[in-house]
Amino acid sequence: MTQNDQSPPLLKPAPRPERQAAFRVGISAESRAAAFLIAKGFRILARRWRSPRGEIDIIARRRRLLVFAEVKARANLDEAAESINERQRRRIAAAAEAWLAANPDARIRDIRFDAILVAPGKIPRHIPAAFETS
Repeated sequence: MTQNDQSPPLLKPAPRPERQAAFRVGISAESRAAAFLIAKGFRILARRWRSPRGEIDIIARRRRLLVFAEVKARANLDEAAESINERQRRRIAAAAEAWLAANPDARIRDIRFDAILVAPGKIPRHIPAAFETS
């Protein structure tokens, strides 16, 4: 092969149908959760915010309160609540630190980590201060 020859581009395999379906369910759940927060007087600052340290589903503000929300969609609300694990909590906390460093706002006085649980046919369940971080 000469220097001018280029190898063919690497193609990613197509996502499996079940992963595509899970992605669509997640996007829909996040949209429902965002609408729910808006109805409660929050302003959505970001959705699916990513940093090298992790991803935050929804970042919202109401007056001087900043909320980092994890959205969980399952067949029922109890399953959704049980699906938030310690590794995810650490990832969200690390990503929140990155958000705060990149988006300083002197008006923010309180920061909270919430969960919003979504299940088919149910009103989303908002759990303020769903977990503590260390």
